[in-house]
Amino acid sequence: MYISALGVPGLRAQDAALDELYAHRDDLASARRAADGWKAALAADPRSFDAAWKLARADYWLGGHADERERKDFLEAGIAAGRAAAALEPRRPEGHFWIAANMGALAESYGLRAGLKYRKPIKEELETVLAIDPAFQAGSADRALGRWYFKVPGLFGGSNTRAEEHLRASLTYDPHSTVTHYFLAELLIDEHRKEAARAELQQVIDAPFNPEWAPEDRDYKRRAQTLLASLK
Repeated sequence: MYISALGVPGLRAQDAALDELYAHRDDLASARRAADGWKAALAADPRSFDAAWKLARADYWLGGHADERERKDFLEAGIAAGRAAAALEPRRPEGHFWIAANMGALAESYGLRAGLKYRKPIKEELETVLAIDPAFQAGSADRALGRWYFKVPGLFGGSNTRAEEHLRASLTYDPHSTVTHYFLAELLIDEHRKEAARAELQQVIDAPFNPEWAPEDRDYKRRAQTLLASLK
């Protein structure tokens, strides 16, 4: 078992400071500083598991919120950082999950070629997370697999039935998850189950803020209000 450089007291304090910057990630300048800090920490100690997976997580956020011209670069860097984390600790879920998350964002945002390129590895990484710890991040692997089954065409393994199963499994870990309820609402709209979709969107709007995921909660509450208003 290796000893991460972040185990050194001074570096633990530095990591705590980066965690605090990341907690305010809806300020993109703060998110960038956190990512830069973890990138530097990983360059200084390539065996730092915490720096690797936290960099992958920060790159994922920036890949969804930075200027459009930068997003693909952040997501590709996030995949690389996730792979570094998974190589260091293959029996920990963090690296596998953030590899899949960054790949998923590329697959959703950059067309059919990206979707086909990442389809199989996304599913493999998420199934690895489920095998290691299905409760990781309150059922995040089930939620992401639900999204996978919803977004992937049936010809390539997609299934709304499987999608709903995974999304509802995720809700058993966190019944108030704004993102899971939002994804479930989109699926229900696709199946013309509009009343059920409205109920899911209202749950997003009414859900209490999770202190760890408040920026994401704000994002999905805004989306839910817009989508709910558009339903006829």
